Amino acid sequence: MAGLRLGPLLRYVDREAGDTATVWIEADRPCTAQVRCDDGADGAGPAGGAGGSSRTFQIAGHHYALITVTGLRPGSETAYEVLLDGRRVWPPEDSRFPPSTIRTPAGPAEEVRVSFGSCRWAAPAEGEHDPVGPDALDTLAASLATDPSALRPDVLVLLGDQVYADETSQATRNWLAARRDLREPPGAEVADFEEYTRLYYESWLDPEVRWLLSTVPSCMIFDDHDVIDDWNTSASWLSQMRTTPWWHERVLSGLMSYWVYQHLGNLTPAELAADGLFAAVRAAPDGTDRLRAFAALADAEPSRVRWSYRRDFGRVRLLMVDTRAARVLEEHRRAMLDETEARWLRDQALEDRGSYDHLLIGTSLPWLLPPLIHDAEGWNAALCRGERGGPGGRWARIGEDLRRRSDLEHWAAFPSSFDELTDLIAEAGSGPAAPATVCVLSGDVHHAYVAEPDWHGGGGPAARVLQLTCSPVHNSIPASIRLGFRFGWSGVGRRLGRFLARHGRAGEPRIDWRKTSGPWFGNQLMTLTLRGRSAVLRLDQARARKGARPVLATVLERELADPGADHAVRT
Repeated sequence: MAGLRLGPLLRYVDREAGDTATVWIEADRPCTAQVRCDDGADGAGPAGGAGGSSRTFQIAGHHYALITVTGLRPGSETAYEVLLDGRRVWPPEDSRFPPSTIRTPAGPAEEVRVSFGSCRWAAPAEGEHDPVGPDALDTLAASLATDPSALRPDVLVLLGDQVYADETSQATRNWLAARRDLREPPGAEVADFEEYTRLYYESWLDPEVRWLLSTVPSCMIFDDHDVIDDWNTSASWLSQMRTTPWWHERVLSGLMSYWVYQHLGNLTPAELAADGLFAAVRAAPDGTDRLRAFAALADAEPSRVRWSYRRDFGRVRLLMVDTRAARVLEEHRRAMLDETEARWLRDQALEDRGSYDHLLIGTSLPWLLPPLIHDAEGWNAALCRGERGGPGGRWARIGEDLRRRSDLEHWAAFPSSFDELTDLIAEAGSGPAAPATVCVLSGDVHHAYVAEPDWHGGGGPAARVLQLTCSPVHNSIPASIRLGFRFGWSGVGRRLGRFLARHGRAGEPRIDWRKTSGPWFGNQLMTLTLRGRSAVLRLDQARARKGARPVLATVLERELADPGADHAVRT
């Protein structure tokens, strides 16, 4: 008798016709997985045959299905169940949560709410002390489950570090220790596909998060900790990692598990139907070797594999950009995105301009950092490529050591890519077909802020351009780093940054920028509410309460169409 190991995750809901969705599950044995829908939120009867089914496919002894649900009604909220070989396994009989539902829009012009954040350690078991405070996803789920009238996100955008392969919990370390000798590398970090599955179980079996992901569609992209801290920071880093006996299995397992648990659900049904690897894995008795060969190709020749993707939510366009695997690392041509990936991003941003009112660029790493940090990363990049003392000289060696120790690897550390992204944003946001906003959604830096650029000479785009950074969902940041980020925005910090840039012979940025809100520290989520050409930004923080469940406290609401409308919200 087949059982449900993980899921369901509601991944895709069609915003055009409003009749299609995808649901991901993991079962404990081969079976036929089925999604069966009821007629609307009241569950009065069958929704004209709405539902879908799929046979599971096998990877490394695990069994998965991504089910395309058809026949949904536009403008409806439809409860659904999951059956394995005809037996209902979701929702559980003893569930304390409302039914999982699929909400479909009434049309492309309907309001869209996009909630986003990054960096989530798995929450401890209920009743255990949480050293980093309440989990923002847990708190959001509890809020939605207890208040049916609460506004639910239309999509949850998770911008990296969904799991931490290199910073495991005590419970996972105990599990690893029962499996192998942790005195051997990679120690208490994950080593293979089976150990990656443990991370996803720990993170997504959390009851609140499990229900939330079953009823709110999600888009995901990886960042470094999904594989390892500083993943692909430089050519010398990668060369060193490839000499270790455990790295090859680690990176292949990381990419394989990402494909199964995250990437597949990012794709639309049409993209899935055209995906040759997905077809081959589903057709094979065991798809492990096919997927492993794909992961090896992705590691050895990144330009032949694309992890980036596009989602359209009516008149809102989201471009999720891979800023880890698509890098060019050779110092003389260092780039955040290889030529193929950069061309894809440009094509997607500029295609059918005028057909969208808001352009969202999802990149785990912020485009606009505090000016001191931006200049420090540009200075460091100049040292590493030999602007002082030549390639391989003393300054270059110092620069490489500093790059790894201080995580100097954001867009600013790839100066030509920073300029190209800046130019693309200006082009996409200009002219009579310009959208109302171009927003760069980012995480990674364990705090939240809003920054806005100023183009030199006042010739900037017509669209409102914003860097919206929000992390962590559930993590922490040392007090010293908090002070560093605050100092990085100060006037003294700016001047120090320009001194470093001059020392490294780095050029002037093509734009200036300023922080217009923040910084905020804590576990948090940002939400954009987009309707027509209007946009409202909200920041919610998870706050603990003595003797009661944590709550989401709104600390900022901002009408993006009005620069003077920024205000803090008293809580």
